[in-house]
Parts: sequence; structure tokens; C-alpha cells
Amino acid sequence: MFCHFYSEIKFYFVVIGLLSFLCVNQLVLAQQNSLEVESEEWIADTMCALDNRTINLEQSPSFTFTRSDGNNPRHLDAAQAGLTTDDFPKLELAWALAFPDTSGLRAAPVIVGSTLFYSATDSGRVFALDIKSGCAKWVYTGDSRLRSSIAYSEIDESPVLVFSDSAGMIHTVDAQSGERIWVASGQASGNQGMLTGTPVVTGDKVIVPVSGSGVITGGNPNYECCENHGAVTALNVRTGEKLWEYHTMPTAEYTGQVSSTGVKQRGPSGAPIWTTPTVDEKRGQVYVTTGENTSHPTTNTSDAIIALDLETGEAKWVFQALENDMWNFGCSARGPNCIILEDTNSVDFDFGGPAILVETPDRDLLIAGQKSGDLWALDPDTGSLVWNQRVGEGTALGGNHWGIASNFDRAFMTINDPEGMNGNSRPGIYSYFVGTGEPSWFYEVQPECNEERSERLRRCESLFGFSATPLSVDGAVITGGLDGRLFVFNSESGELIYEYDTVRDYETINGVEGYGGSIDSHSISAGSGMVFVGSGYGQFRQVPGNVLLAFKPSE
Repeated sequence: MFCHFYSEIKFYFVVIGLLSFLCVNQLVLAQQNSLEVESEEWIADTMCALDNRTINLEQSPSFTFTRSDGNNPRHLDAAQAGLTTDDFPKLELAWALAFPDTSGLRAAPVIVGSTLFYSATDSGRVFALDIKSGCAKWVYTGDSRLRSSIAYSEIDESPVLVFSDSAGMIHTVDAQSGERIWVASGQASGNQGMLTGTPVVTGDKVIVPVSGSGVITGGNPNYECCENHGAVTALNVRTGEKLWEYHTMPTAEYTGQVSSTGVKQRGPSGAPIWTTPTVDEKRGQVYVTTGENTSHPTTNTSDAIIALDLETGEAKWVFQALENDMWNFGCSARGPNCIILEDTNSVDFDFGGPAILVETPDRDLLIAGQKSGDLWALDPDTGSLVWNQRVGEGTALGGNHWGIASNFDRAFMTINDPEGMNGNSRPGIYSYFVGTGEPSWFYEVQPECNEERSERLRRCESLFGFSATPLSVDGAVITGGLDGRLFVFNSESGELIYEYDTVRDYETINGVEGYGGSIDSHSISAGSGMVFVGSGYGQFRQVPGNVLLAFKPSE
């Protein structure tokens, strides 16, 4: 997700914004060239021996980001994970795999039996890795850099992987061989947005979330801000043919407003869908979460949770968490495209993670965390509010940045809030009972900045919040800090049962120089008796890194 930023860091984000703008405008050739000139020697050093490249997909997947039922709980029971709560205090590093020319790892893998399918996004490649050793059984190379985590499903009983790239294309790949089946555009008509969330496969459809570019391009004072908006497309799972599309708002038109530099303004725009949809097959619905508006007029679809008809894409209900949140990159630098009206909130409190569909003994609930620091629970039939908790202060890079997890009894919400808006930030992880919204426990994380860590970590005293999406496994919940520490808690009591500092140099299985950094995005996973962590996320002034780490319990 492209998150949004405050003025004190505006120079850094101007650089990031310009690079992202190039990506948005489909300058894919430069990306392709960078992939072509990169030495292939490290890939050869990553490959398994020829007699160890067989892939057995007879077992059910033990981990996928979207789950086959589509409800996105980020929870695995002991049988699914091959791990119990008692295993976590005994975790030790099994292997490390490094990727060159990479500053961050953002994607979640798919784990099936002895194979881990992993999107090393910056490299433009997907790897089928042997879980025990980390070596690659096959490597798929895309046409540009990749963006999303991987979805896993079957087409006519053949296992497939589905993911998106930075050019807005959806790739479908044979999981057994790594061969391409089809590539098709995931974009909505007349609206060239980015694809940042993971597509979902359900029945005969691939559901694709479309985000947007106006957040970034709004920082250009000469840009007629803004015209791009969020969307959802549904593709045929066998061919990639578009079946339907949903737009979060109508096509932007000139509003009559003019910026302080005389540039005409357009709207409505924004409400991008940054993250993975949630599928509710029982109700025949798809739930998406949205970001803020990027220009006036604002719409009721921004900072919202929206239910769509699975067969038609028609909106069935809209729940808006915050009205009139108009924000674009110009607001971080007080630029002319940031036009603040009397009722404008302009706080960038979008939803960065998916909603979770939870079945409780009394009712079904749809729960989601927001960058405002709010935790919401809705009725999935009507979209009406059941309960709400304000957990954090909320910032452009916090409160809850990438999403929550749930073991169906409790919801686990990470809070970042770097330098909270009111100076009262309490970053950490918070647990709430799903049925009632009542608090269960919380852990307030503190910085750990000895001399060695301070040398490795810029801004060690302030860069320590929990931003990555947590993962619930059996009776434990796993999360990671922006300072590179991995944490495991007892999910019932909140007791810290394991901690590991990933910010270090590593001897890697492929000989590539490896080093850890911030843990963020969707980089924590588990399955087949192991835990996997992508260490390194260099965006937003965080700590770059390039290693996929594998942990297993000691015997």
C-alpha cells in the first residue's frame, strides 16, 4: 500500500513519490531492463540439486494470505501450522535466503507441504522453495517488478498461483512447474490505478483490488488533481477475461475549483482499495476496504468498508468510518493541490488491511483495523455498526497500518503511531474479545537501543512500533517491530514467550550478502512446522533488509 506522510519527512517522500509516479505511469521498460542486466549467478546458486526439484501438492495448503475460504483471519490452528504454542519458545534459525538489489520484503507466501511459494517482489520473481533447506525448485520471472502476495487455488484440479505486478497485470502460474498460464490486465476501464493488494480466487473468478495514483500525483503542483479512483475487477479464472468491475465513484470531472497556482481541479477521486478483498460465499458478497479521497468533492466510499455482490459487483452496502478525509501528497508539503475546506478532515486515516469475517457463537461479524487507531465490528448483512474501540492515536503511518488477525475469540491489533498526533502514542499489540469488543490484554512495546543496535538502526529511539500484520497460530500470536524484532505472545494471557532480533548480518544458503531490517507489511507466515519472516522494509525511512528467515523448533 502507498501510505501517506507528514511534512517533517516531506523531502524523503518527495523522492519516493517521484519514483512511485514513474511506476504508476507504466514506465515498465526501465524495470524490465534492470531485471535483464542483473547477474543471474545468484539464482543458479539458489537452485536445488536436480534430484530435489520435485513438488508434491497433494497436501492441503497450510498457509495462504487469503485462505481458501476467503475470510482473511490470519489464523492457523496447530494442525494447519504444524506448530503448537509450546513450540514457539524453542524456535531457532534454520536458514536464511537473501535477494540482491532488494531493500524490502513485503509479500506473504503460500505453503503447501514441503514447498514455500514466495514472491520476492523487488526481484520480479516468484520462487518455489524447499522448506527444509531454502533452495529453489523453480523460479518464475515476471515482466516487471511484482507487487502482491500470492493467492493459491485450483483450475480444473490443477494447482495455480495468482499475483499482480507493478504494471497492473495479473499473472496465473502453474504451481507444479512454474510455467505461465495467462497474464491479463487487472485494471478497471478508464481508470489506470495500481494493483497493491493480493487478488482472491473464488469459484470461477479472480477478484482484483485496484488502488490509485492520485495520492502521489497530487503532490505535483502542475497536476490537475485528481482523477484516479479505486475499483474492483473480476476476471475469469481460466482465461483472464473481465467479468465485471466496480468503481468506488464516478469518473472525475472539472469541479470549478482552481488551486492557488491557477491549476484547475478535478474530482471526485481517491477511495483506493489498497488491500486484499474478503469473500463471503454464504452471503454471496465481497468486502473491500478503502482509502481517503484525494480531491473534492468527497464521497461516502472513502475510508470505508464496502460489500459487493459476488456475481455482479454491485454495491450492497457502504459503511464509512470517517467522512471528508481528503488527502494527497500535496498535503504533506502544504502544496497547492491540498485544498482544505471548512469540513475537510485531511488526516489520511484509510484502511490499509482487509476486513476479517468472523463466526462467533452468537453472530457473524466483520472486523477491521484502521489507520485512525480504530477497531470496527460490523454486521455483514447490513453494514451496521456493532461495536468500536479507539485503540491508537492514529497517524499517516499508523495506528493500524496493514491489518489485524483473529483466532475467532479475540482480535489482535498492532499499533505503530510513530510520534502520535497528540504525543500520547502507545505502540504495541492490543487484544479484544470479538463478540463484545471488550479489552483482553495489551503489550506496550518499548525501544531497545544499545550501542550496537543504535549503529544498525537509524532512529532507533522512535522506530519500534508494531506495523506488520500479526499472525495467530494455535494459542500464540506473532508480530514484528519496525526495529526488526520478532515477538511471539501467548494469545490468551499476552505473555511474551519468544523474541528474536533479526537486524543482523546473515550467512545465507545462496551466498548472497544478507542483512535484516524492519519487519512490516505481510511478511510473517507459518506452516509445515516452521515460521517464516521477511526482514527488511526500506520504505518510509524504515530499515532496509533483504532476507527471508526460516525458523523451526529445536529438537
